[in-house]
Amino acid sequence: MIRLTGLTALAAIFFVGSVAVADEALDGFEIAVDKSGAIRVPDVDYRADWTMLGTFSVAGEEGADGLHVVYAQPGAAQAYRKDGVFPDGTVLIKELLGTKTEELTTGTVSYAAETSGWFVMVKNANDRFDDNPLWGDGWGWAYFDKDDRNTSPTEDYVAECKACHVPAQATDWVYVRGYPALKSK
Repeated sequence: MIRLTGLTALAAIFFVGSVAVADEALDGFEIAVDKSGAIRVPDVDYRADWTMLGTFSVAGEEGADGLHVVYAQPGAAQAYRKDGVFPDGTVLIKELLGTKTEELTTGTVSYAAETSGWFVMVKNANDRFDDNPLWGDGWGWAYFDKDDRNTSPTEDYVAECKACHVPAQATDWVYVRGYPALKSK
């Protein structure tokens, strides 16, 4: 039996704690990406367990045509508020929601209905997956239909994703202005 005392015990606790933190960071990245760089919607309860960064409303003729609600994995928003950048491996999920619009006592309102799909972005500060066309400009990019969270129809982020994000290039391709959770109090 090995007995740990004093500084030896403290060092062992620090080492085990460090391994746990490293494993959490690796698991955070792997929940959305396989070894080949294929991206998937993480199988997590992001609505309950992740930070909701903010919502964009897609305007329609009579109310909202859709809502885009963005979530970040635990710790990502806090790191962004501290350093002004998303840490490597950060997973962002944009849930696309259909809407219903109706007259209520407060006026005409639009509210979330069914999920119609997802966009997933994975921060790639270390230039992984150079040969994969879903990876570039510091991120992995993919869209998913509501019926398949594991296989993206996205084939090339440059052709299918990047153009929509050009206005957000100065903020690392993310529309942070719509995310109050990233702002300091």
